[in-house]
Amino acid sequence: MIYINEINAAGKIAVDDTILVKDVPATAGSKMLENFKPLFSAEAVERLEKAGYAVAGKTNVGEFGLDLMGETSYFAPETENGSLVGAAASLVASGKVKAALNVDLNGAPRRAAAVSCVDFIKPTYGTVSRYGIIACACSGEQIGVTAKNADDAKEILSVIAGHDSKDGTSLPAEKYEYSTEENVAEMKICIAKELYDAASAEVKAKIDGFAESLKKLGAKVEEVSLGMAEQAKTAWQILMSAETTNNLSRFDGVKYGYRTPEYKNIDELYVKSRSESMGFLAKATIIYGSDVLAKAKYEKCYDKSLRIRRIVCDKAREILADYDAILAPACSQVSYKPYDTADAFEKVYEESLFTAIPSITGMPAMVTKGVQLIADSYKESVLLSIAKSVEV
Repeated sequence: MIYINEINAAGKIAVDDTILVKDVPATAGSKMLENFKPLFSAEAVERLEKAGYAVAGKTNVGEFGLDLMGETSYFAPETENGSLVGAAASLVASGKVKAALNVDLNGAPRRAAAVSCVDFIKPTYGTVSRYGIIACACSGEQIGVTAKNADDAKEILSVIAGHDSKDGTSLPAEKYEYSTEENVAEMKICIAKELYDAASAEVKAKIDGFAESLKKLGAKVEEVSLGMAEQAKTAWQILMSAETTNNLSRFDGVKYGYRTPEYKNIDELYVKSRSESMGFLAKATIIYGSDVLAKAKYEKCYDKSLRIRRIVCDKAREILADYDAILAPACSQVSYKPYDTADAFEKVYEESLFTAIPSITGMPAMVTKGVQLIADSYKESVLLSIAKSVEV
């Protein structure tokens, strides 16, 4: 099952199921929204259609995009040869579509791209409109592009990026220009030591190979300790869970979404509707988010995480003042086997070590050739140029 809904057989752009397409079901991988049909399309989708692109279909996602790469979807996970794959990344890898739009909430599209050996770029937060996505963690989630190569990623990103007055988090520039032709020979790239050390031997080999390719192009590659990877992971988990708790509170079985068929009062309606329609990871995230927002823990958990976010941002920019990009794993391993989703909360938390820094800082990140590149804000052209130089 690649498409949740096929829209246009001639279309070349896939859209993940947390992004709205008018009159087409948008489920976010959850039973809660199984029959929800939006009345409008996301701004990014409208911009693509106005530019002449056609949406091929909607692709499966994990419930609300919270998991590793789709394994918690109500409609069953996508697998190939017994391993988990991301539906959009797999579709792009097969050549059936030119590119896909994905919401990067907790790194799932980056992991999926790494596993399927395609490109994914998460742009600077606020450069692509979030209007028309099913929101969970508003301060970090961002629409990005999955593509076969850097040129295709640049092409689609150039279409969808730019200010949108309907999105309160949208940055003011009307248009963003991207390039894949910056001189990589003059760049300095650092390998994130803590993330490299935490990865499997197979992932380390990919990092090593990518670094050697950069050196052959003339780039300088050094190893650097980030000094804040673990803190970023924990702080992002707290912030993401807290924001998700608030955003998912709208799904209560009253106005839209799944409603339990039997209830005696309003409280039972809320409890049974949510209990019957949400999976383990969504429930665990809501409970954890509620806990960190509780009065007794607010200052030492949520408020402290906001302050850690600022420290992580400052530290990342300090490193990127000396280097053009950070080279790191996108995930700990080259493939994932299906697992008991009762273990999902812990597994996702551990894997977010590799993806949390771009999520919590809003900095752009790109996955290519199975590795991840991180740059300072508005430096997408650096990422695209590095990716293209190694792809050629």
